[in-house]
Amino acid sequence: MSYKPVSYNPEKTLAKELEAPEFKEAWDALEDEFATLDALLAARKQAGLTQEEVATRMGISQPSLARVEGSLGSHRHSPSLEMLRKYAAAVDCKLEIRLVPNHS
Repeated sequence: MSYKPVSYNPEKTLAKELEAPEFKEAWDALEDEFATLDALLAARKQAGLTQEEVATRMGISQPSLARVEGSLGSHRHSPSLEMLRKYAAAVDCKLEIRLVPNHS
């Protein structure tokens, strides 16, 4: 038996899945959590810190921080405002929350 790779294009797959109204609704409902995760990871990268270093600065364990970062979008461990404040301070940032009008 020979190996025959299956092509996979994640952008094309997502675009096709977003055609289903139920999937699009669920995806859109997670937009703020994905944006939060992107902001956290970008701030950590910009600060040049590892998860371990950020966790130490926050006074929590690295596995706890990994659960927070890894669970955004799943609603299992959504971070509290206090956790976000600590994270911002750990990466030398200011936490800013804004409400913007929907454009839908």
